[in-house]
Amino acid sequence: MSKNYGPEYVRAIAPYQAGKPISEVAREFGLEEAAIVKLASNENPFGMPASAQHALAAAVAELGRYPDANGFDLKGALSKRYDVPADWITLGNGSNDILEIAAHAFVERGQSIVYAQYSFAVYALATQGVGAQHIVVPAKARGHDLPAMLAAIRDDTRLVFIANPNNPTGTFIPAAEIEAFIAKVPAHVVVVLDEAYNEFLAAEHQFESAQWVKKYPNLLVSRTFSKAYGLAGLRVGFAIAQPALTDLMNRIRQPFNVNSLAQAAAIAALNDKAFLAQSAANNAAGYQQFVEAFEQLGLEYVPSFGNFVLVKVGEDAGAGARVNLSLLKQGVIVRPVGNYGLPEWLRISIGLPQENAVLIAALKKALAE
Repeated sequence: MSKNYGPEYVRAIAPYQAGKPISEVAREFGLEEAAIVKLASNENPFGMPASAQHALAAAVAELGRYPDANGFDLKGALSKRYDVPADWITLGNGSNDILEIAAHAFVERGQSIVYAQYSFAVYALATQGVGAQHIVVPAKARGHDLPAMLAAIRDDTRLVFIANPNNPTGTFIPAAEIEAFIAKVPAHVVVVLDEAYNEFLAAEHQFESAQWVKKYPNLLVSRTFSKAYGLAGLRVGFAIAQPALTDLMNRIRQPFNVNSLAQAAAIAALNDKAFLAQSAANNAAGYQQFVEAFEQLGLEYVPSFGNFVLVKVGEDAGAGARVNLSLLKQGVIVRPVGNYGLPEWLRISIGLPQENAVLIAALKKALAE
């Protein structure tokens, strides 16, 4: 008789589904890799900035040695950028790592974590990974319903995840609403404000949540270098919180979780304002390119504040998979979101103008089939 290894709550986890890589699509459909357009994983279409490439090349000479386990230089750069002490910063192997560390640091088995319907899949995985109870609050207009989330907090709740902008829907909560929510959350509950797409916000929507950390001891702000900074393959994320939280996180954070190349590239990218401005401008133009096409095609979409758009491609539950398959056959990779309970929708990342044009043409063909 076979033995079941590990806790039941771990065996019940459905592994995270990453976007299809270009090489896999090329093999599966007999396509040339160079002709494939990938708009699936919310990556920066410009790739890694030249500043980061130069820093990475210079760091190669030291790869025979372990990375700086405490990330002194990177924390110093982040400390200066966000005007917080260096010991308020925790480094992660991407912001996914930060989310997982937070769950392990603050939540015991059987306690509860609150997050919204249609929010980032890793929240559910992190909850299940520590044997916690899920409190999934129904979405409002496919975004976070903060009053309902506040009401859902129980005595055994230890963590609340909020994504702003939200992935995969692209919705956004204004600063005043979020701060009002944080102010009402019980002191024993840690609020994780996940801002992976913050840099894509228009100027009128931007605010510096890192400064709120000085006021709210139970707030943890999570950021990443994977999106606007173009370092998705290097995996660099970080959290800003008061020492009472960062001390616990650093007790369980894996040593050397951010490698030497990633640290060097992140410092360069952080200070590359021209690259960030170029990325934001391209994103804004690409968003308009998509919106005009979707409206011309009569497709419902969720107004987005990130670098992607959630668009409805049919009325039946098989629509997303059907259109996605057609796009794959045409060499265009997007992200089906049936695993989020949105089988009629696709999440499409914003690329370069020519990539967006290829997607629009392929989408028209897929919808006409």
